[in-house]
Amino acid sequence: MTTKSRKLSLKQRGLTYFETQMWLFTRLSALAMYALILFGLIAALVMGARNQMDFADVMRWAFMPNVTHIQSTNVPDVAPWSSVFWKLTAIALLFVATAHGVHGLVVIADDYIASAGGRKIARLLSIVMMVSMIAAGAVVIWTS
Repeated sequence: MTTKSRKLSLKQRGLTYFETQMWLFTRLSALAMYALILFGLIAALVMGARNQMDFADVMRWAFMPNVTHIQSTNVPDVAPWSSVFWKLTAIALLFVATAHGVHGLVVIADDYIASAGGRKIARLLSIVMMVSMIAAGAVVIWTS
C-alpha cells in the first residue's frame, strides 16, 4: 500500500497567520536566549569573573544573572552584580525561556489532544501556568 503525497494549500492545511507567527516566535526566542546567555557570560568575564570565580559559577551567572549566584565566590564587591540592569536582564531571560518552553509544550499537546475544546483548555492552562511562573520568578529575582 502506498500513500499519496498531499498537495494542499496553506489554507486547506489549516495553517493560519497566527501559527506562522508562533513558528517565528519559537526561532526568535531561542536566538534571544542564546544572545542573553552570551551577553551574561561576556559581561561576567569583563566584570572580573575570570579571576574571582570558577567555571561553574560563571556559567550559572550566564544562564541566570542573579546576585545570589556570586555571593559564595571570591568577588569582593557584589554591588555591580546586583544592579537593576542585571535584574531586568534576568527577568527578560526568564520571560523568553518560559514562553519558549510553554509554547513547545502547547505544540506537543496539540499533537495528542484530539478535540478542539481540549486544545483550548490546554492552551488556557498553559498561558495561566506561564504567567504565574513568570510572575513568581520575577518577584524572586527582584527581591533577591
